[in-house]
Amino acid sequence: MKFKQLFPGKPLIGMIHMPPLPGAPDSKMSMKQLTEFALSEADKLEEAGLDACIVENVGDTPLFKENLPPYTVAAMATVTKAVVGHTKMKVGVNMLRNACEEALSVAHVAGAHFIRCNVLIGAYATDQGIIEGCAARVARLKKELSSGVLVFGDVHVKHAYPIFNVEIEYAAQDLAERGGADAVIVSGARSPVPPSFERVKKVKDAISKPVLIGSGISLANVKQFYQRSDGLIIGEPDFKVGGVWGGPSDGNAYERAVRTCRP
Repeated sequence: MKFKQLFPGKPLIGMIHMPPLPGAPDSKMSMKQLTEFALSEADKLEEAGLDACIVENVGDTPLFKENLPPYTVAAMATVTKAVVGHTKMKVGVNMLRNACEEALSVAHVAGAHFIRCNVLIGAYATDQGIIEGCAARVARLKKELSSGVLVFGDVHVKHAYPIFNVEIEYAAQDLAERGGADAVIVSGARSPVPPSFERVKKVKDAISKPVLIGSGISLANVKQFYQRSDGLIIGEPDFKVGGVWGGPSDGNAYERAVRTCRP
């Protein structure tokens, strides 16, 4: 399956930011409660008119950079499968910090449609240490599973600093041409920070594959970024109850974003 088959138009993708899963230091909820939370979030996003959602284990801080514990993978598979069976939206998986093989496995067995991989190629310095690209392993796993799950890869991903000083347009070309990404995600320096319009344009001009915005979307800028991209990933404080990043979604704010982009 290709991006345009999955999303014939420009997708608006919301976030299901999961609370700490079993085994995480701050874990307090049972799997039943976690699943009910995820389904409630999916309902809000679907009712707001979004095209897709991403299930992400954002509450599992401090994060592993890769090789997540088996119980985290099991929990994400359980929750993701429940969301897939509950919603008409397309469903993605992001397993932090860079557990892309685990995310692909979860998405494949749960029937999800795509994953977000933060470091598919290159090497980055992060708060979890050095993270290296995993494109070869992800591509071979897809082949082994005969999986149709799409891989959306970040270029110069947020909360990370490229070890090699490669211009973003060249990094995007490598990601699209050599890394096997089905779509490329552009973000700002940190989650609440949007990329500059110039940054987005450099990537758009450099590659033919779809370019999504992966950070910093607010109600004030959502239309501008929607017009300049091939889709948005939305999950910043403007779209959270009480403005709490990583918390429950504000369905009304998401609905306003959809109406703004698609009047």
